[in-house]
Formats: sequence, C-alpha cells, structure tokens
Amino acid sequence: MSTGFTLHTEHGAGLDIVVPKETMTLSTIAVHLDHTERCEARTLLAARLARQHDSHLLGIAPTGVPFDAAAALARAAEIAPLVAAASLHQRRRAEAVAHVFRCRLRDAGGSPSCEIRLVDGDPVDAVIAHGRASDLIVVGQADHRAAVDARARQLPEEAMLHAGRPVLIVPRRGRFDGAMERVLVAWDGGREAALSVYGALPLMRKASHVTVVSLLEDGGAESAGTPCPGDLDGWLLRHGIRADVECCAAARGGLGDALLARALALEAGLIVMGGYGHARAQERVLGGVTRDVLARTTTPVLMAH
Repeated sequence: MSTGFTLHTEHGAGLDIVVPKETMTLSTIAVHLDHTERCEARTLLAARLARQHDSHLLGIAPTGVPFDAAAALARAAEIAPLVAAASLHQRRRAEAVAHVFRCRLRDAGGSPSCEIRLVDGDPVDAVIAHGRASDLIVVGQADHRAAVDARARQLPEEAMLHAGRPVLIVPRRGRFDGAMERVLVAWDGGREAALSVYGALPLMRKASHVTVVSLLEDGGAESAGTPCPGDLDGWLLRHGIRADVECCAAARGGLGDALLARALALEAGLIVMGGYGHARAQERVLGGVTRDVLARTTTPVLMAH
C-alpha cells in the first residue's frame, strides 16, 4: 500500500533517522506589489524563490479604492468628480504596478506560474486576506522615506500578527540575489518560534548552512523550562536539515542587538524567528525583540505569529 510519500534514511549521532522525502512545500508564494522603489527587490526575491520551489506566484496589488466609493458618489454629487478622479488614478496606478511586475518576471527569465490580483479596499487588509491562500507572504520592511501613508507602513507587523501565514520581510535597503544560503534560526522554545521554523522548512532545505541560536540575557538563570536548542536540532535532522547549535549570552535588554549582530557575523541571508505582539485597546503592542528586528534588520526575516 502506498503511504503517499517516499522515505530515506540518514545517519546521525549513531542513529538511522527516517526522513520524509517531501513534507511541507511552498506551493504558492504571495508578494505585495506597490509603486515604491523597493517593490523591485521583493519582487525579484519572490520570483527567485518561486522558481527554486516550483511555486505559483501570486502578486497582490491593492488599489486603495474604498469599497464604498460608489456609494460616496451617489450621496454627494458635488464631490463626485473628485472621488471619481481619485479612484481612477488609484486604479491606473495599480494597473501600472501590475504591468511592471509582469515585465520584471519576463526580464528575470524563467518566469514562474503567476497571477496578479488588483484588490480594492484597505491595502493592508487586502494583502492579509489574499495572502492567507498562500504558503508564504513576501512584504517590504517599513520605510518612512517611501511615499505611502502610515497605514501602509504597518503592513509587515499587521501581516505577521493577523495573516496566519509565515511572512518574509524584505529590508528597505540592499539586494538579495544570493539570499537564503545561510540561515539563522532564533530559537526560544515558544509557540511563535515553532510556527516560524515550520514555515521556513522549505527554505532551510535549500540552504547550505543552518545555525540554531538560543540567546539568554546576562543575569537570566537557566531552569528546567529553559528551551533546549538540541531538541530542535534533532527535529530538523529528521526533516533532512543539518544544523549547528549555539547558545549565546546577550546583554539585558539587548536580545535584538545580539541577534542582529550574530546574523551579521554568520553572514546569514535569512533570519527565522517568532513574531510576538498583541492588540490592546485598538493599539498594536509588539514584543521588544520583534519590534527591534522589524525596525533595524538589514537581513530578510521570516516571522510567524
């Protein structure tokens, strides 16, 4: 009887380890499209990942046109021409963004299977809603120099907190043509970290080197509940991924600094970490390390919540 997957064995630590040939895959990668300069970098990275993983690439191009634009026109005839002109401008801009996306895929060669969706309504809500039907959502790091509104700058954290999918945040500076070869996994034993590592399995299988880093603040006492990165190492090995394990000390309140410094020292092309945060009285409250990394990273980061 067929089991639905092929098994092979690996030898590690004196044990024969049975590993599924195929487990989680990136069947669909969603990427946020907009008119900003950094759209090119995340588009090319998403396209390269789609080619590597034989993924369907979904380009999400929010128009920003409110769902109730037509109703507004009917209610206020005196401002109807202004509303109509603004809506037309937003739609045409989204269509131009979609056209540029197609051209970039064509010029990059080996264009993956793809589609583009122009979506009305709130841009952040559009990316979250359509990104849920994917295995990975690619967005850009918040950039206060970009010509976008404050709501659009919240996209990375909002997608991470609410999409229910792993989110790949592409930094606002740099190109990442050779990214993902070396992966740093920030492991704290938490639920969010576990979800992030699971979502990153396909990327780690393609990597040449994976390092699991467990950080402990200076003065923090280890206990029976302290996460053991060796447990994760064994689990990764059973998924066909060999990883080095490091336990490092960090200055109190400096976990974000220590993580980014270790990524730089390892020449990591990807950081995998849990994304922490919650809503309080209509306000987003991010965990300190999550907030620091989202704001300051120069390395692509995969987060899940």
